[in-house]
Amino acid sequence: MLSHKLLIFTFFVSYLSFAQPGGQGVTQNDIQLNTITTALPFLGINPDSRSGAMGDAGTALSPNSSSVMWNTAMLNFSEDKSEIGISYTPWLRQLTNDMHLSYLSGYARVGSRHVVGGALRYFSLGEITFTDGNNNYIREFKPNEFELTLAYAFKLADKHSIGVNGKFAYSNLTGGLVTAGTETKAAIAGMADISYAYRTEDINWFKVNGIYSLGVTITNVGNKVAYSANARRDFLPTTLKIGNAYTAKIDKYNKLTVSIDVSKLLVPSPAVYANIDGEKTLISGKSNDVGVIAGMIQSFYDAPGRVIRDSNGDPIANGDGTFQVKKGSKFGEEMREIMIGSGLEYWYNDIFALRGGYFYENISKGGRQFFTMGIGFKYNIFSFDFSYLAAMKRNNPLANTMRFTLRFTLGDKSTNDSKAKPE
Repeated sequence: MLSHKLLIFTFFVSYLSFAQPGGQGVTQNDIQLNTITTALPFLGINPDSRSGAMGDAGTALSPNSSSVMWNTAMLNFSEDKSEIGISYTPWLRQLTNDMHLSYLSGYARVGSRHVVGGALRYFSLGEITFTDGNNNYIREFKPNEFELTLAYAFKLADKHSIGVNGKFAYSNLTGGLVTAGTETKAAIAGMADISYAYRTEDINWFKVNGIYSLGVTITNVGNKVAYSANARRDFLPTTLKIGNAYTAKIDKYNKLTVSIDVSKLLVPSPAVYANIDGEKTLISGKSNDVGVIAGMIQSFYDAPGRVIRDSNGDPIANGDGTFQVKKGSKFGEEMREIMIGSGLEYWYNDIFALRGGYFYENISKGGRQFFTMGIGFKYNIFSFDFSYLAAMKRNNPLANTMRFTLRFTLGDKSTNDSKAKPE
């Protein structure tokens, strides 16, 4: 009964997000474009080929080495005692040919209640030529960023697990270049992830045995960063994700998994400002000049909505000094900040997999909308996954993105399962 309710809740939230206006033909007059931006966006890029082929819906998928990134708590339900995974993603090949993301991750079980793991993410932005304001050559530089993760998962009970990650990120985009008399520097951040996983094999829907999993994570909770001493400090891409996955064991050789993730940046929405009597005035929304925790809380209710303007484009004031906002548009914008990933996975005899998925982000919040597909192979201790991204719009820089992941299972099979009693 619990699993039914959780699935219904997730699909309800997804429906509300899809139902908000933002399809073809919608203009800025219909929806106030208000994209949320963060520092270190490479932290939000998915390097995992399996979930990448399933519309980036990986929060509740069965565990593997990439769970260090998706949901560390899920590792306590792994069938293998340890695994190492290596992923490679050529990035934005529609724009350049020398950007790439590499990811190395792994985990090891310690007894029946503990799992430790780690990961290294490296993002290379290729070679960039720096010039001055007169387009005079300064020097060449290869910007790069990396993230180091240490992970730990603890099994609370047969079907419940929690996880925590400690992370360090370093972003060197300028190489100490001095611009406009200001010396730039690398951005450094310390972060934490917290995660929860629920998994049960006691499912029988439509006379088919299955496995249901729920995952909840909050990732990249850390300090704001800047690239110079005097620059404004920006939020990291702190994100809340809720994922559901159901695997139907059709027969001895065939099984099918459906997975759906809903996610939201826990970062303040940009407020709307206007020049009133020569002064910059906040028209709607809330200032994002707040701390990290305050910003996370504020992100749930600070959407400015659509400001009503007169024929000259000026905001219309109320008698109390506030300004008119279209009724219901604030709630509508909050719902449009929810992103949705969904995917299907078919396995034959645990040897060959076919995958497909769809990812949706509202047009007013970035407009990432794409289909994904991929395949997987598993033989003995080796497994290989490949994914391909098909963008829905022409000239989308994400179009034709490919991901490759190779995994190695180490040691014997774990004796852990959802019915075993922890030590």
